[in-house]
Amino acid sequence: MNIFSGITSAFDFLKNAASTSNDEPYMILLPLGLILLLAKVFSLLMGKIKVPEVVGFLVGGLLVGCIYLIPGQTILTTYTMNGIDDLAKIGVILILFSAGMGTDMKQIKAEGVASVVITSLGVIVPLAFGTVAAYLFRTLGGMTPNFLPAGVNPIFSDIYYGVILTATSVSITVATLKELGRLKSKVGTALVAAAILDDIIGVVLLSVIIALSGVKSSTAGSNSLDITTALTNAFGAAGTGWDIAILLIVMASFFAVSYGFGILIHKLFDWMGKKWPHHRRIPMFSLAFCFLWSYLAEACFSIADITGAYVAGLILANTSAEPYVDKRTDQVANLIFVPVFFASVALKMFKSFGSNGGASTTISVSFIIFGLVWILAGLLGKILGAGTGSLICRFKFKDALRIGVGMMARAEVLIVTAQKGVDSLLVDQTIIPFTLGLILISSFITPILLKVLYKGEPPEDPGTPAPVTPETNANPPVPKGQ
Repeated sequence: MNIFSGITSAFDFLKNAASTSNDEPYMILLPLGLILLLAKVFSLLMGKIKVPEVVGFLVGGLLVGCIYLIPGQTILTTYTMNGIDDLAKIGVILILFSAGMGTDMKQIKAEGVASVVITSLGVIVPLAFGTVAAYLFRTLGGMTPNFLPAGVNPIFSDIYYGVILTATSVSITVATLKELGRLKSKVGTALVAAAILDDIIGVVLLSVIIALSGVKSSTAGSNSLDITTALTNAFGAAGTGWDIAILLIVMASFFAVSYGFGILIHKLFDWMGKKWPHHRRIPMFSLAFCFLWSYLAEACFSIADITGAYVAGLILANTSAEPYVDKRTDQVANLIFVPVFFASVALKMFKSFGSNGGASTTISVSFIIFGLVWILAGLLGKILGAGTGSLICRFKFKDALRIGVGMMARAEVLIVTAQKGVDSLLVDQTIIPFTLGLILISSFITPILLKVLYKGEPPEDPGTPAPVTPETNANPPVPKGQ
């Protein structure tokens, strides 16, 4: 029996094993097990070539998506995919909660004006590039936004393509700077502080554009807890222009409430962290707070639930409980929820391009060209934006270029932002493959360019070994005792 007949037999076994019943709870276990197995295997492989593990999770999801190619398959059904999507929703909440806890506001304050200027231009320029590209391809390139709900202005879709490009991830940059002995240099500290602030602005922008577009109200049912809707109806402001003012006031009130209430929660968790260090009740309380705050953000204040999760993480950051909470949350998230989230993104991407499980999507030539231009806009936008901000803050040209290149890297936040746009029907689901391309390209070229820009310069961080040269090898030090 050759290898092809063996694969066919394996597929037939899976198909027959899953064909007994489509809507039993245990049916989710097979695709879930395959997702976790393949996601972990490929994340380990990606780590070997210095690529973010989220790429491995996506590859694992794509391989599981091959099940769609089996005629009459009953594994990836509507029932099982709904279950996977529910787990994925928890995963994205935990990703943003952990990102919030990892935000060091003290470092932003220490950098002061520099981090604000660098971040502002590092957000504005890629946002503008992405928006203009989407607008031109929509109006002149025949890229019709058929995915938009009725009554939603397509300009918000154009803007959201730009919002996706504001995301950044400096994990690869930090690792590279640490290797080069530059993490604690002026460039390193400014870059990390700017990246932290970048995440905050990007997550807030995401909520603002989704709320202003009206796509939420056009696709969801009425919600008795929604303060925006209640105030708009009470003042008869619907369609008058004042409804936008009310929306912005309600959204601003969320951050005001978060700040005031957050002080109390911050002190409570700081006290609990000192009284019950390393006790599992604290991570449980923290997750409860995260889920409740995420729910209130979207249900009451028209703020995206993932923004609520990020704010919840910010509130717990720098408490005595935070290191243990972050460790436990990371364990829970990465065991199941985070791999499932990225795999679900890949599954939807696989299904959208044709399967027996639903309508297929054909990607147009104009969208392919747009996707490539969009990737280029994302790369150049960060370099030009953050680099110009650095020059304004009186960094030397070479240091400004280093900061711009360092801000170029993307990872999980890019996928989260893009998928939120897809789920909100603001962007085409075929943008997901291009987000993966942006992650891969930026992950490979960022460390290479940084090493080129620092070539020949000794490290600045104390305790970092100097690069080996023929001169240092000429008379190697003799260890003590020999």
